Amino acid sequence: MTNRFRALPLRSRLALLVATAVAVAVAVVSTACWFVVRGKLYEELDGKLHSVSANTPLGTVPIAAALRACPPAPPEGGEGDGPKPDYYYVQLARASDNNPCVFADSAGTVKVTSGDRSVAAASDPTVETYRNGTDTAGKELRVLTVAAQARGPGGGIVEDTAVMFAVPLTETQGTLDDLALLLLLVSGIGVVGAGAAGAWVARAGLSPVDRLTGAVEHVARTEDLSVRIPVEGEDEIARLSRSFNAMTAALASSRDLQQQLIADAGHELRTPLTSLRTNIELLARSEETGRAIPSDDRRALLASVKAQMTELAALIGDLQELSRPDVGASGRVQVVALHEIAQTALDRARLRGPELTFTAQLEPWYVRADQAALERALVNVLDNAVKFSPPGGEVEVHLRAGELSVRDHGPGIPPEELPHVFERFWRSPSARALPGSGLGLSIVARTVREAGGEAALAPADGGGTRAVMRLPGAASPPPPTP
Repeated sequence: MTNRFRALPLRSRLALLVATAVAVAVAVVSTACWFVVRGKLYEELDGKLHSVSANTPLGTVPIAAALRACPPAPPEGGEGDGPKPDYYYVQLARASDNNPCVFADSAGTVKVTSGDRSVAAASDPTVETYRNGTDTAGKELRVLTVAAQARGPGGGIVEDTAVMFAVPLTETQGTLDDLALLLLLVSGIGVVGAGAAGAWVARAGLSPVDRLTGAVEHVARTEDLSVRIPVEGEDEIARLSRSFNAMTAALASSRDLQQQLIADAGHELRTPLTSLRTNIELLARSEETGRAIPSDDRRALLASVKAQMTELAALIGDLQELSRPDVGASGRVQVVALHEIAQTALDRARLRGPELTFTAQLEPWYVRADQAALERALVNVLDNAVKFSPPGGEVEVHLRAGELSVRDHGPGIPPEELPHVFERFWRSPSARALPGSGLGLSIVARTVREAGGEAALAPADGGGTRAVMRLPGAASPPPPTP
């Protein structure tokens, strides 16, 4: 049953749930209403019976006489004719047996029960009970039984008895039946109306979801990420629509960046591959024709091939670095010593620029980052400083309170080019002839951003460029985790 319910459309489920909830509520209210009315009607009948019992002059002598006569049924077949308005059943019940003594003016004979006999045996005039019963003809009655005593001429108790008063329930039951039919009719109309209202509410409430579903299906079918859903209000549907719009916008931006990356990578790869192919073809033609290339030219060609292979390897490495997942997703984040990583990168930079002077002041600083990615970023920054420093120049490296700065004394960066330095494959026109892929600073910006910091380049006072990386951390390592 649960699986069938879940298989229904959401709109049908909502309508069914609303109809079921209303049906249960209407059923509870109708049942409560019927019992309340029934109690009020019975209360009125009980009041009439009590009034009749209080106003009926039944002394001990009439009771004793009635017991002596003890008529088994009312005269002239009163039962068959049915009770007249305000015509009551009146009879005596013995504690010793179930045979009643019916008064002459009684409308019929009420069946005596063990409860009536218990009241008679109590011999306490204050004891009275109300119940539903029947007469000997099967008519339903409301019965009041009151304890009484039959005394003889000498004052002694002749027998324990009880007086029974009853009134027909025909009109009361008819009223209750009419009320039950009316409540059933109203409940049915209410359930049908609730089902219709539930279907309308489900249709109106789920119309934004239908639009969202249509948009998702359109995107899945056509891969058109330009679809946007109108956002109205601040409810959950509006939040879902806003999130969907943000998701499609992010996907579109990611796809555009991916396409741009592929196009830029293809452009950057084409130049070294073309040069590499030309050099290899020259070497191969020399072997095929038997015409030897002069040794100096051959060495130059081989050196060019080696340099182009190195450039290709560096470009492929940069592309792999850019394509890797975020460090948070890869789980490679750990507490690392930034000053030690900076010292390692500085040692590698000294090998690349032996003619340069390096000055370093590195204070302890610990950060949460990917150690390999952070070292690669520092190497890229120092490589740029080495690349653009003049022969015999100086490179200054400082690390203080989480701020790492690398300053060179090269030509510097024009102000109009500063906004583009961290873009992928962007290279200054003045640096196009130098080796590089244009991805180094882009990798630096990404790595620093993943570590929660920021990177910037600015002209240095007195000439040159100053690269700054600010990383959150602490001057001492955290305590070891047990």
